[in-house]
Amino acid sequence: MDRIETNTLPLDPDIVLPAVAHARFNVGDVVRHRLFDFRGVVFDIDPVFANSEEWYDAIPEAVRPRKDQPFYHLLAENGESSYVAYVSQQNLITDESEEPVEHPAIGGLFDRVGTNRYKLKSVHRH
Repeated sequence: MDRIETNTLPLDPDIVLPAVAHARFNVGDVVRHRLFDFRGVVFDIDPVFANSEEWYDAIPEAVRPRKDQPFYHLLAENGESSYVAYVSQQNLITDESEEPVEHPAIGGLFDRVGTNRYKLKSVHRH
């Protein structure tokens, strides 16, 4: 097999790249954590873990997620507060409550377009 010439450096054949995981959720989807009582709207997606090792190591080993999967940035809420969460795909499910997410940043980023879906405002789309 011939190497394809590109404007980037060739890959070192000894480097093993992680498998490409496909994101199950999209920006604007309303999701719920599988283990903890919070939900939120996806506003960004990392194809694999992209946070600090300190953050990762703070997760109890018994529930620590794999790094080779999509991680989602959420405008999250629970019964007491609103915050930003970073959650692995294995720990998210679709939220079926049909309730709006009340995070204070929602209105600046999204328009609600359905019971479980938000659309980025046009000013934020590329």
